[in-house]
Parts: sequence; C-alpha cells; structure tokens
Amino acid sequence: MAKLLEEQRESWGTRGGFILAAIGSAVGLGNLWGFPYKLYSYGGGAFLIPYVIALFVVGVPVMILEFSIGHYTQRAAPDAFKRGHKRFEIAGWWGIILAFVIITYYPVILAYCFSFLWYSIVGIFTKGGNLPWAGAGLEGVEKAKLFFNETYLGKVDIEDARFYLCSIRWNIVLPLAVTWMAMYFCIFKGVKLVGKIVWLTVPLPWLMLLVLTVRGLTLEGSTQGLVYYLDPVWSELAKPVTWRYAFGQVFFSLSLAYGVMITYASFLHRKSDINNNAGIISIADFATSFVAGLAVFATLGGMAYVTQQAGNAVMVEDVAEPGPSLAFVAFPYALAQLPYSAWFSFVFFFALVTLGIDSAFSLTESILASIVDKTGWRRSIVLPVLTVVGFGFGLIYVTEGGFNWLGTIDGFVNGTWGIAFMGLLECVVLGWLWRIGILRRHANSRSDWKLGKWWEYLIRLVIPVVLGTLFFWQLFDDLTGDGFLRSPEGKLILENCVGLGVVALVPVLALVLSLVRGRRDVKEPERPEQDLTIAGRRGGTAAFFLAVGVAALLFVWLKVPMPQAAKGTLLWLSLAGGVVAMLLSNHLLDKHHTSTTQASWAARWAGIIATMGVSASIAIMLISLTQTVAEQTKEADKQIPVKLSVISYIILTVALLIIIGGLGWCFLKALAAANKDTAIQHPDEVGDEGQQT
Repeated sequence: MAKLLEEQRESWGTRGGFILAAIGSAVGLGNLWGFPYKLYSYGGGAFLIPYVIALFVVGVPVMILEFSIGHYTQRAAPDAFKRGHKRFEIAGWWGIILAFVIITYYPVILAYCFSFLWYSIVGIFTKGGNLPWAGAGLEGVEKAKLFFNETYLGKVDIEDARFYLCSIRWNIVLPLAVTWMAMYFCIFKGVKLVGKIVWLTVPLPWLMLLVLTVRGLTLEGSTQGLVYYLDPVWSELAKPVTWRYAFGQVFFSLSLAYGVMITYASFLHRKSDINNNAGIISIADFATSFVAGLAVFATLGGMAYVTQQAGNAVMVEDVAEPGPSLAFVAFPYALAQLPYSAWFSFVFFFALVTLGIDSAFSLTESILASIVDKTGWRRSIVLPVLTVVGFGFGLIYVTEGGFNWLGTIDGFVNGTWGIAFMGLLECVVLGWLWRIGILRRHANSRSDWKLGKWWEYLIRLVIPVVLGTLFFWQLFDDLTGDGFLRSPEGKLILENCVGLGVVALVPVLALVLSLVRGRRDVKEPERPEQDLTIAGRRGGTAAFFLAVGVAALLFVWLKVPMPQAAKGTLLWLSLAGGVVAMLLSNHLLDKHHTSTTQASWAARWAGIIATMGVSASIAIMLISLTQTVAEQTKEADKQIPVKLSVISYIILTVALLIIIGGLGWCFLKALAAANKDTAIQHPDEVGDEGQQT
C-alpha cells in the first residue's frame, strides 16, 4: 500500500516520552475526585468488578484502536478519519470540537488549583501555618464550603444567573492566565518538548500521591476511611446503574474519543509499539485512580478520628461529595485538621496542578495538530491564537455564575450526550465502514504482543452495543423523566437547554469544518478499496431489510399502545432480530473484505442499524430492570463496619495484583521483544518514515 504521509512528521524522542505523555493525558483531575467517589457510592470494593471488566473490554481495545489509526495515517483525528473516506472527516472534527469545549473550562479548574497552591504556600510562611479555610467540626466543614463557594468563587445560585453571569471574579483571572501560559510553554516547541516535560510532570503527581497515601495510611483512624472506600456492597452489582457508571468512568478516564490519543500516536516513530503501550497506559491510569482513592479516604478517615477526639465529630459521609467539592472543600478541610497542614496542602494541590496540566495541554495539542494538518498553517501562529481564544472563553466561567455553568457544560460534554456518543460513533465508523482488519495488521506488525480476530469483533460488535446501550439509556431517562428541559411546574430549565444546545451544535460545526477545503500541498493517498469488487450484495440487502424491520418494531413498541405482555414479546423479537442482522452483517464483512473484494455498503449500514437496534432494546430492558430492583431494594442506609473485613483486604490485594501483575506482564513483553530486536521505539532516525502494511 502507498505511503499515507508524504512529508516528514515530527516524532516523539523516545518511547518513554510518548507513554508518559499519554498517561499524563489520561490521568487528570477526574482520577482524584471521579473514580474514588464512584467506587464509594456504587458498591465500594464490589465496584471494582465491573470497572476492571470495563477496563479490559472497552478501555484497552479502544485505546489500541485510536493508537492504530493515528499511527497508521500519521495524522490528527480529522485527517485520520478522512483517510478512510472523505465523508468520515466529520467524525474526527466531532471529537476535536468536544475537546475545544473542554479547554474553555478545564483551565479554569486548574486556575483554582493554582490559587489554592498559593494559599498553601502563604500558609507555610505564616506564623502558625494556618490555612484560610481551617476550622473544627461541622462548623469547620461549613467554613471550608463558604471559603470556596463564597470567598473564592463568589458563587451565585443558578436560578439567580438564569440570563446573566454576574461580574468577573478578578482573583481567578490571574491564575487562569498563568494556567494558559503554562500550557502554551509546554507545547509551543512541539511534541519533542512535550516528551521531555512529561518526565517531570507525570512522575511528580505520582510522588505527591505516594506521600499523601503514606501520610494518610499512617494516621490514626485511617482504617475508618478505607472501610467507606473498600467495604463491598454486593447488592449494588445487581443494579444496572452500577455497571453503567463503571463503563462510563473507564471511557471518560482514559481520554478516549477526544482525538488526543489519535494525535499523540500520529507523532509516534514508524517502528513504535502500539498494543503494549495501550496496555501500560490503561493500567497506569487505573493504578493512579485507585491509589488516589486510598490517599483521599485514608485522610478523610484520619480527619474523622481527629474531630471525634476533639468532641466535634465529623464523619466521612459528611464531607465525601462528588466532583470539585471533594478537591476544594472536603480534602482541604481534612488536611487542615492535621499537623503541618499547610505543607500537606501544598503537596496535594501541587499534585493537582501537575495532574491537570498534562490533560489540559494534551487537549490543546490535539486541537492544534488538527488545525495545522487541515490548513498547513504554522504552529507558531495557530497556538497563540488558540491560547487567546481559549483564555477569552474561560472568562465566562470565572464570573460569579460561571461555576454553575462549568458544571452544567461538563456534565453534558463528559457525559453520555457528549463523549460517550462520540466513542460510539468512532467505533461504528472504524468498525463497520473502515476495513478495520488493516488497522489490526498494522498494529500487530510492530507490537510486543499480537491482537487476534476477537479485537475486530470487540470494536465492531461488543463496544458499540455497550456504548449504544449507555447512550439510549440516558436518552430515555432524560426524555421520559421529569425535570430535564422543563420543571414539573412547566418552567424552562435554562442550564440543561444550554448544555444540550452545546452538544447539539458540535456536529453542526464538525460538518462545517469537514466541508472547508484543506491544504493542497499534501497529495491524497491512493485507496485500493475504490477498485475492489463489491461482493455479497444479496446477503447485504437481506441484512439491511432485517435491520430496518428491527427499527420498525422498536418504533411500534414506543408509539403503539398495547398490553404489557405484547410489548415484552415485541421487545424480545426486536432484540433477537437485531442480533441476527448484526451477526449476518459481520459475517459478510469477514467473508468479503479480501484483497480483491469488499462487502456492500448495504451490509455495512445493516450492521450499524442492527447494532443501534440491539442497544436500544437492551437499554429499554435495563430501564425496566432498574425500576424493579429499586422497588425490591428499598432498604435501610448502608451500614458501615468499624474495621476492614477480610473481604476488603482481599479486594485490596486483588486490585494491587492487577496493577502490579498487569504492568509487570506488559514490561516483560517489551523486554522480550527488545531482546529479539523487534519493533521497539528508539530515538528517531531522520528520514525513516516506514512503510504501511
């Protein structure tokens, strides 16, 4: 096959630099407040079962997919998708625009981190080392909340900011400018500079988290916090919502579908490993999340013990809240109860800054590379403009009403409506419309361990059904429940309307950008598929009509009143018909995607429609199951034991074995491949572009 890239592309200096950069992108602020809180809320240690399944069924395979297409095409996401067909470019821009929306507000959260880091430094050099939010007992909790929400943010209620944002909080503007300047200087020289910077910014938060973990585990009462974190509630596994959050957390945590991993892989040396790198990065992300949870809850347990001894008892559940509140209210309050609180607060917020900066500049780099690939403009021009535009949009979120809008937009973009749907679109396009076997052979030709045919089936069948089910489940929940776009009183819920409007605008902008004429100095690669014979037309047509029939059955189920028994029968028929159509389409692609033939477009679209039909059917069944389980489990609140049980210790041991064993296996594979002198990345060789398989 002809080379897909005609000009020499900048490359990472070393394999380690790429791995650390990708880990830095995957590991972000959400690892510290997202994973621990979800594990605590949805079954404790039992949550690890669906999470680990999701990690290896969805996380690693999709990361390999993104690395494969980025490395194969040597392009950022939009142009990478375009290499399959010019109409696929919209899928690449879809993820990039979502990434742009994120960098309008993510640096604002980093600005909070810089501010609290400064408060910690001031506390270190202040007599007594007091922090401005320090307080004891429940009054101290309220003081920490007031400091963050009112003193720092000047936050107004969303109802008071329905049609305006109020005044700018100038105390956040300077930290926001510092954040954008830091992001600019991290990437302005290209990925070789990034590859050097991450040797500092990725290990440092691990070191900081290790310090916090050791400190937390050595506190009296730390076991009480770990009980909240690890004590398993097995009944939660019977609730589909637990599995929904586990799969969602894996997908969001690994920074998949934003185009970041595609962009980073496009700068990989032509002899670089793909599969093993994806395994190392995914397991390292899980390790960071899990250890961060140990640090957080051990410290919260120590806080609870200190307040109990002082007669101002504050329990872990009093401060364990989701999202930024865990980082800017609960944990700062907990640290303020401990000796040398300013020092440990400095360590914590320094860890947050280094955790977040890698994710922030990786998103910026993916946008930058996409624009440069599309237009041919110089990085030295695009990056300053992008920095100024991003900073300008960020000013929206540093107003008194900005924090409310930040949470709303993030909920849509990082939720099922945004990134989960983009992941579904990515797997559908590459699994059904691309010749995904080319990507598998490309990855296997240069990786420490090989992918089997099962990987193609995961991308084409399993993962789209999983992500499609999550999407339709959320869609049905939002559209059929009360209080999504209108309150029960009929009042328009402005924040949800705006959030939905933002994610609805993304595909429109993606379409516009895909239609803009790009650079002309790079010749389009030859696509041998254009000259292949179309085969299996009859089978493809049959599969297509069967898939359309399944969609019609679901429409009847939704719109036509009928007895409950008839509805159940219709739902099972649609599920069975969808599975048959999906498997038939998959068989046709396997059979006719050869060196001389390709399956018909009818077969491909039949697979897509059938996959969506199966996903919708399963989502409807899970909604019904969730309602049944909720009615049957109206029980008392979770009873927390006073010490870790044997099962909790087993869960802790198994989690550590997965981390140590998984990383150990990956490194052994890398060493074995290196000893055979196979395709392991070494410092770049000028002019070595390599050949495509």
